[in-house]
Amino acid sequence: MRAVVMGGAGFIGSHLVDRLVADGWRVVVLDDLSSGHTANIAGHLERPGFEFHEVDICGDWEVAGGVDLVLNFASPASPPRYLQRPLETLDVGSTGVRRVADFAAAKGARLVHASTSEVYGEPQVHPQTETYWGNVNPIGPRSVYDESKRFAEALLAAYHRLGRVDVGLVRIFNTYGPRLHASDGRVVSNFVDQALRGEPLTVYGTGQQTRSFCYVDDLVRGILAFAAAGSEFGPVNLGNPHEVTVLELATLVGELTGTEVNLVHHDLPVDDPTQRRPDITRASELLGWKPEHSLRDGLAHTVDWFRERSNSNAVKVFAEGANCSGH
Repeated sequence: MRAVVMGGAGFIGSHLVDRLVADGWRVVVLDDLSSGHTANIAGHLERPGFEFHEVDICGDWEVAGGVDLVLNFASPASPPRYLQRPLETLDVGSTGVRRVADFAAAKGARLVHASTSEVYGEPQVHPQTETYWGNVNPIGPRSVYDESKRFAEALLAAYHRLGRVDVGLVRIFNTYGPRLHASDGRVVSNFVDQALRGEPLTVYGTGQQTRSFCYVDDLVRGILAFAAAGSEFGPVNLGNPHEVTVLELATLVGELTGTEVNLVHHDLPVDDPTQRRPDITRASELLGWKPEHSLRDGLAHTVDWFRERSNSNAVKVFAEGANCSGH
């Protein structure tokens, strides 16, 4: 079996690559390295049957030979990155997704597209089910990402209705784990990096806003289970339904890093959601999937990864040279 992973050098994409390779797949990674890094897939570059191509998803590209599965994880996902590249982010969700869909259709491959919980915006339904249409500000600064993902869903739904491609949508909630890095701008990587440096933890708003954090290994397992559910369109929520406040997360990070927690508060960013928790009933019933890692265990693995690499010159280059894509 042969898989093409768009954005496969990014955070979630590279973990998918690891699992596919371990399961015996031949893997082709396409990534423009604007939100990923070859360090994430360095262990596979010389492996027989593995290919890496540095390409722009919105440009001209092709993969020769047969393909059984396409996983589209090509998009900036951290707020600092998509706010720095708003037009490119919108292009990825429109032009880029259409090119991926046409490619999958031509190959007769199943396409799994990474959508996001951001399609729910500032939710007025809690927890969020897949039938909820969302509450997104279409002209706010975050809309370049939110609406890019919403448009991609609409586009792929049209392909699905026309019978052009076997496509499925996964809506990914907050994910964390090894290969996040300090410049990613997400709360887990921010807190862990700041704690290990002995710095105050930056909290936006009061810290009473809630999130639900899914360890990346659990997410990957759910994505590949959905990929194997041929002809299932979804969408399917994938995330951990255990909800915590940002302040509770800060306390846990302090415990796991062995540091005293001091907080610095900043204004809440525009349109930042105040609560987020997935209803995973559909994933449970369809895929038999649920997260297995507790937040404490997953954060412990993440802290260990940050700590091991905190003095590594290779990681310093990695952190300065690339962004991690993910959701």
